[in-house]
Amino acid sequence: MAKQNKTNKAGNLRIIGGIWRGRKLGFPEVEGLRPTGDRVRETVFNWLQPMLGGSRCLDLFAGSGALGLEAASRGAGEVVLVETDRSAYQLLQSNLTVLNASQCQIFHGRAEQFLASQKQAFDVVFIDPPYQSNMWTQIAQLLTEQALLNDGARIYLEYPRRQDMPDLPSSWHLLREKKAGDVKYCLFEFEAGASE
Repeated sequence: MAKQNKTNKAGNLRIIGGIWRGRKLGFPEVEGLRPTGDRVRETVFNWLQPMLGGSRCLDLFAGSGALGLEAASRGAGEVVLVETDRSAYQLLQSNLTVLNASQCQIFHGRAEQFLASQKQAFDVVFIDPPYQSNMWTQIAQLLTEQALLNDGARIYLEYPRRQDMPDLPSSWHLLREKKAGDVKYCLFEFEAGASE
């Protein structure tokens, strides 16, 4: 018998550290949604831990919320999640309520529209768009040109392993780079005043 294709299948992710460690949260099946896996998140948050406490974080293309919620669980002072898909946005809202995540805000809309409306800079930014969107360079330029990164800010970038690193501003300095499965992931530091 052939397997039926399930179109409304949901998934679960687990918070791996901090005050919500071990909590399982649902996320909807949405085309292009790939929650960052436990192993990759553990590595990334080991890199970020020294500067995470009290920081202002931005999770663009939040999807399941894996990165933003992990940051909040581990002590970020404020986490802003941005998601364009309505079902993912609604489930994120529900998860924030369940967690009583008062340090988190969620916005429904496109990442570039959200960035255009912002005035306050961030300390940590997660950029993990749907791979087919190819938005890494555009988002990097918007963050830099609109002064939305504090000096020394850390930027996490995730993209397909088979793809070359996106073109990024010269003020973004590569600190770490790793591969896991079909994914490359990097951590950059923003240097204010560096030539573009």
